[in-house]
Amino acid sequence: MSESKLSTKRIDSGIDQLDRILGGLLIGDNVLWYDDTGSLVWPFCLNLMQASQTGNKTLIYVSFDRSPRSLLEKLGPLAENPSLTILDCFTWGKGEGSDVFLKFYYEARPDWPCRIIRVDDPKQITQVMDVIYGLISGSDEDVRLVFESITGMQELWGGEEQFLSFYAHSCPRLYELNTVAYWIVVKEAHSSKLRARINQIAQVAIELSIKRGTTFLNILKADRRGTENLHKPFKYWTKESAVTFEDESGASGKLEFGQRLKELRTRRGFSQGELAKLVGVTPSTISQVEGNLIYPSLPALVKMAEVLSVDVSSFFQKESPAQKIVFSSADSLSIKLPDIPGDVVTAHILTPVGFDAKAVLYLLEIKPGKKLARHFFGHKGEEVGYLLSGRLEMTVSGTIYKIKTGNAVHLSAQSPSQWVNPGPGVARLLWLSTG
Repeated sequence: MSESKLSTKRIDSGIDQLDRILGGLLIGDNVLWYDDTGSLVWPFCLNLMQASQTGNKTLIYVSFDRSPRSLLEKLGPLAENPSLTILDCFTWGKGEGSDVFLKFYYEARPDWPCRIIRVDDPKQITQVMDVIYGLISGSDEDVRLVFESITGMQELWGGEEQFLSFYAHSCPRLYELNTVAYWIVVKEAHSSKLRARINQIAQVAIELSIKRGTTFLNILKADRRGTENLHKPFKYWTKESAVTFEDESGASGKLEFGQRLKELRTRRGFSQGELAKLVGVTPSTISQVEGNLIYPSLPALVKMAEVLSVDVSSFFQKESPAQKIVFSSADSLSIKLPDIPGDVVTAHILTPVGFDAKAVLYLLEIKPGKKLARHFFGHKGEEVGYLLSGRLEMTVSGTIYKIKTGNAVHLSAQSPSQWVNPGPGVARLLWLSTG
């Protein structure tokens, strides 16, 4: 394949948004993945493997840090494919030929769907190179590789210079052999000097970082592509092998903690100051948390959930309980209506505070002889009420409406300016609000 063809043929990374941000993976790419924690890159590797298998492409996983048994378990169904070759540089490398690891080969082994090749002297760099290039030369089409990891190679070979010698020879050769190779780098395990040298050789360099519980992808280098997305952090989220970038949904992601806290707080009827007092923090702390400027400590998080009567998980998702469709009286909760004295109106929300539905059902009890010179809620949407018992008078646009037991009320654009219970008993009002 000529260099001109190499520069134009693109392959699927398995993640559409990454392909759009990067401009696609190109045949010949050596991709450096700088990982702040050592675990952030795994979903990206899984997606490349899945895309390779979908396209019936040969994939070689070069393992310096995991035993074959451990890797097979971690790959799960992805290991059940004959297009995958695991190059075991661990058993006689970091595993030092221990019987604990060798027995994987000696035992009556099952029929592995993938191919596993043990390198008997991975400390010899030339032997590792010979096995890799032998596998690639036997393929008629482009091959994908995952090297796990540069850190493991450096530790086995005795230093940065030894690894750099292998890398400097391998990258140009892999480019010419029509491969795409992922090189996993634990960022803080290597000197800035080494990072600068391997960056110079690679075609692509991508940094994965985590800050305040949020993960970011930053493209540091991307040869033969546009530069508009270089050094621009992209926020993303992962769940198992799924990778979702923030702008795919137009939302702020699953960890938009502050907005979720504000929703739950206001639904319960607490001001920022009231919640702060009950949690044991300052009002400024609650304000900063809701503004997504800081995250609460774990004890404060647990206390917030306790005060708001929700599970901790309610702060991180807006999904309703998957299977619950009937709620008992134990699920109802007394709430405080903002700026309304409790001796005038008491309120219960009849579904859990963390339950997200299009409408919220309340039970309101208005004490006899009491007057409320405003509506129960800040009116934002359609509302329907049903008077279970007692009597009420509602004023809307200057007109007084008398409501008896069994009457229903419907509000759309209007909002009552006054409610009165003329007595003699408590008025019990069932109220459904979409606001």
